[in-house]
Amino acid sequence: MVTSRSGIISLSFLFALAGCGQGSDAPEGEVKSAAASASAQCAFESTKDGSSLPVKAVESDTPEAKEFLATCINPYTKRYVADAEAAKEGRKKFAYYSCTQCHGANAGGQTAVSIIDERWQYAKHDTDKGMFETIAGGTNMGMMAWHKQVTGNPEMLPTDDILKIIGWLRASYQGGGATPWLD
Repeated sequence: MVTSRSGIISLSFLFALAGCGQGSDAPEGEVKSAAASASAQCAFESTKDGSSLPVKAVESDTPEAKEFLATCINPYTKRYVADAEAAKEGRKKFAYYSCTQCHGANAGGQTAVSIIDERWQYAKHDTDKGMFETIAGGTNMGMMAWHKQVTGNPEMLPTDDILKIIGWLRASYQGGGATPWLD
C-alpha cells in the first residue's frame, strides 16, 4: 500500500504512461508490473499462530531491508553464498545477538535445533521469508521474538540484521537436496 504523497504521484504517473503508451520503451505489461511492484509489500505471518506480523519499512532501514520488505527476497542470501568473506558479517551478527546460546557456535544446534541442515523445524524455513518470520516473531517452542517492531523494543534487531544472519545461515547450509532460497 502506498501511503506517501510522492508514491501516489509516482503510481499515478506510471498508470498514465501505461494508458497512453508513451514515455516508456517497455512493453505495456512491464509498465504495469513496475506499477504493481511499486505498491507491493510482503505480508508477514507469525510462526506462532499465523497472525499478521507488524513489520514495515522504516526510514532507518537499509536499501537491502527495504528491498526485502517489498519483494520477500533477501538480497544478502545469494551475495553471501557467493562470497564467504562478505558472509562473515552475518556470522558476526549471529554471535553478537547471542543466537549461539541456543543454536550453537556454528548454528548446528545446541539447546535448540540446527538451523543449517535440511531438517527444518517449520516447513516455511525453506524460504528466507519464512525464516525471517520465525526470527522476527518467535515460536511456540521457546524462541522469543527478535524484531524491534514486533517486540516494540528498540534494542532488538532491525530488519537488516536479521537478513544478514539469514544470509550467513544460507551460506553455511550443510543439508542436502534443494536450496529454494537460491532460486
